[in-house]
Amino acid sequence: MTPEQRLQQLGLILPPVVTPRGSFEAWVLDGSMLYLSGKGSPLRQDLSQVPKVGREISADEARAHAHEVGLNLIATMKSALGELSRVRRVVKLLGMVNATPDFTGHTEVINGCSDLMVQVFGDAGRHARSAVGVSSLPRGFAVEIEAIVSITE
Repeated sequence: MTPEQRLQQLGLILPPVVTPRGSFEAWVLDGSMLYLSGKGSPLRQDLSQVPKVGREISADEARAHAHEVGLNLIATMKSALGELSRVRRVVKLLGMVNATPDFTGHTEVINGCSDLMVQVFGDAGRHARSAVGVSSLPRGFAVEIEAIVSITE
């Protein structure tokens, strides 16, 4: 089953890829490696308040944000590669959680993205990962995740 078929089976629709604001690219392809710039949590509606995980939003809500970020990363992969079947392996994710100093559930939050990668890419979606807490993120995102992917040429 292709990754696109898995997405359809899961009832998931990829969002449109947004052009970055700034002097950087959404993705860079270098040989057989695809580097994806960090994506923020798109579920965010209220830009007036910065959501801190562990205060304004729960770990479960932040996990849903990480899932949505994962969909954005997959949409960016598809935009870069044309077909998701070119993904040989999701190599590494770096997940950042905008959390209170006493919050320790970063791993569970970023699992929202990691689990999605395995659902869509199977064993090729299993990856190395870091999940860290930060005091702020661009645009007040609750979650930001970047990815490194190996591809078939």
